Amino acid sequence: MRKDRLLELLRFAVAGAAGFLVELATLILLREGLGLDTLIATPIAFVLSVIVNYLLCVLWVFHGARRQSQKARMGFFLTSAVGLVLNEGLMLLFRVLWGEDAVLFTVFSFAVSLYVLNKVLATFLVMVWNYVTKRRILRRG
Repeated sequence: MRKDRLLELLRFAVAGAAGFLVELATLILLREGLGLDTLIATPIAFVLSVIVNYLLCVLWVFHGARRQSQKARMGFFLTSAVGLVLNEGLMLLFRVLWGEDAVLFTVFSFAVSLYVLNKVLATFLVMVWNYVTKRRILRRG
């Protein structure tokens, strides 16, 4: 792997981690704080993370992405919409397969429930989709 591609992949991972932290924190806040169902809170949190991820990708990850066309921007958000559908579908599948309310462990009196693990797994699976498609779109732009 070329050095510039490895650095780009590292920046993408950091941007993705930042987006994921925003998404997970929002999901937990909406579910635990406001009592929303996971399948309602998930797309709200996802959309917020897409905005964060887009800004980071354009400003920091993919060089030249600032000069992207309207078509490239639409492609980025279209792939994100597909990612949202995949994410929501996986969260539903995991809920059906093994539930989401069981407490896995407690950290500083905060109970970490199974829906958090479901979210981590769904995010990991959607991450590959995001990198491959967004890289193609933003580099061609």
